[in-house]
Amino acid sequence: MSQPHPTVARALKTALYDTTDATLDTAASLLAADPTTDPELQAKGEEFTATAWRRGWQPADLVRLTRRDLDDPHVHHLAALIRAQAKNDRARGPRWRAQLDALPTDPPSRADRFTRATALLELYRLLLRLPTLEPLDEPRRPARAGTDRTLTRIRALLAKAEATTYPQEAEALTAKAQELMARHSVDEALLDAAAPAPDAPGACRIGVEPPYEQAKAVLLDAVADANHCKAVWNEPFCFSTVVGFEADLEAVELLYTSLLIQAQTAMTRAEAAQRAGGRKRTKTFRQSFLAAYAHRMGTRLTEATRTQLPEDYLPVLATRDVAVTHTMDHLFPHTTTTRLRGVTDEAGWVEGAEAADRATVGNRPRLPER
Repeated sequence: MSQPHPTVARALKTALYDTTDATLDTAASLLAADPTTDPELQAKGEEFTATAWRRGWQPADLVRLTRRDLDDPHVHHLAALIRAQAKNDRARGPRWRAQLDALPTDPPSRADRFTRATALLELYRLLLRLPTLEPLDEPRRPARAGTDRTLTRIRALLAKAEATTYPQEAEALTAKAQELMARHSVDEALLDAAAPAPDAPGACRIGVEPPYEQAKAVLLDAVADANHCKAVWNEPFCFSTVVGFEADLEAVELLYTSLLIQAQTAMTRAEAAQRAGGRKRTKTFRQSFLAAYAHRMGTRLTEATRTQLPEDYLPVLATRDVAVTHTMDHLFPHTTTTRLRGVTDEAGWVEGAEAADRATVGNRPRLPER
């Protein structure tokens, strides 16, 4: 076993276990003055990255946290580390591969050795202090034939809904997308029930980032619940963990992203109308708007889910709901509830509820009896 590079060992001991700028500058100076430290400094970064995976973190989680707590150069250094470590990593599932593909592609910007060493040490400090998260399993069964084609159609419909300036058109497009999601979910449930080895629920993390993260978390929870999933919000690390079967997880991520974009667009228009009327709107208007949007959307999605399925589908879906709840309880045996803060603007609440009505899924055709 090779001996650690003495300069790297001294620099890491100096900087990583002390958060002051003085120790950071001292360690960065040591590394900058000795080019022979570069290979081991890189290897240490890959080691810290692999440790993060063992603690339950995933590539998208690290990128999101680094972007929040540090700066763009750190994100680019992180992406380079993850790619380098992936070459020696074990085989992982499709969701992990998709996160690797989504990493920033720009290489770290050219900088002097001291600046580069400082950025790496700051990144390593962050990685070293990561807590342990709940481990998320990849789906055990590969996607069934036709799944990609269905998801492509759903994505296309939601993209059109996000782009249109006509509320009625957005509603019709979103309704069609939700119809496809419902049919896809039921088809998956029926096939799974007949399979010799039924699939088990999995989980994914979806970013829920400031500003107005409470209202966004409520919206995600509503979308998850309507699609036979459960969501648990982790406020300190800006994500929610969504538990469910793979087809439903895909639907939740797609619909939540689309509704969030539609809500932001509607909020911008509402604010413009308020300003045109001579009324100045503030952060409380936006917070109240998104909270009302999330609340109203949850009601409408729940109504649509309850009324659109024939009764003979319900036992199969109920069995899957029990499995999802069991998995969530296993991952999160201790959860707490929180109350929305800052929802005090009446105009914002009214505008948000009306926007949710315009973006709602509408009355989609009822699925046929089996």
